[in-house]
Amino acid sequence: MSICALADTYLKISPSYDAATSLIRPVIFGLIFLALRGRLPKEPVKLSPRLWRLLCGLAAMPFCALVAVVLLTYRRYDSQEVEALAWNQGLVVLPFVLLTSIVLLLAVGTLADYERLTHGERLAGLREVYYQGLQREQMQVRTLRHDMRNHLAVLQGLLEQNSPEKAETYLTELLGSPALGSGRRLCENETANVVLSAKWEELEIRGLTADFEVSLPAALAIADTDLCALLGNALDNAMEAAAKAEDKRIVFRCRAEKGLFMLKVENTFAGDVQPELSTIKADKASHGLGLPGMREIAARYEGTLETRVTDGHFELMVCLPIGRE
Repeated sequence: MSICALADTYLKISPSYDAATSLIRPVIFGLIFLALRGRLPKEPVKLSPRLWRLLCGLAAMPFCALVAVVLLTYRRYDSQEVEALAWNQGLVVLPFVLLTSIVLLLAVGTLADYERLTHGERLAGLREVYYQGLQREQMQVRTLRHDMRNHLAVLQGLLEQNSPEKAETYLTELLGSPALGSGRRLCENETANVVLSAKWEELEIRGLTADFEVSLPAALAIADTDLCALLGNALDNAMEAAAKAEDKRIVFRCRAEKGLFMLKVENTFAGDVQPELSTIKADKASHGLGLPGMREIAARYEGTLETRVTDGHFELMVCLPIGRE
């Protein structure tokens, strides 16, 4: 708007210059684009509502100045001094408005980069917390197995002391330890096995029916934290949706072959799928990060993440190139 105001109002000296002034605008727009194309975002900018409101407030100031200049120069004044003053103010304000608009455009890109970096760090932190929790659980299992001989010695001592009640109490507490769970081994990969075993127990507690087929090697060209986040978030989302459906069923398929890591999770759901699969929880800052985190992992490995909804079933498919083992 400031460029058009400068070209149409100040550079249009006489009708004979119409053709030249018509070329000025695309030339200026082209020069600005060439100067800023390296800083322009390659994809739609995503900012928080708070930052959008801040940018709108900042953009309102040069916009109001632009409107004031247009209104001042729109009419003719009886006094030559007043008219000259209005036009001179426009010559000062309009370039300032143009410069301010360019700075705001660059600020949008900078804020978008900051939001993306912050979001990525938050996702990485959540993945690390999730992974560390599973690691602690695995360490408890190893510790308990290592101390099993001591536990058996205590039981033997209680029985030799004719204290079967104490032995039974001790044995009940020992069997109730989470480290002595089912210990299912669903695949050769240790990280995947820990995650899937924990999720299997949660599936049973929620009363969900699960169909698992997993074939992952012990060595996998995916970071443990990324693998943990992919498997854990996929199953968390599936369990949350299937728990609300009448047919509480989840189908889980995961394998690595021919240089590809392939994950497919299918679950039933009730109601409507949210736009962009966003969370329906009130605290959106703390929830709804599972799927964006999975998309970030897929993009980082130059893979794909696709979703599909058909007849009350939701499908999540992830494919990552990991090289041939």
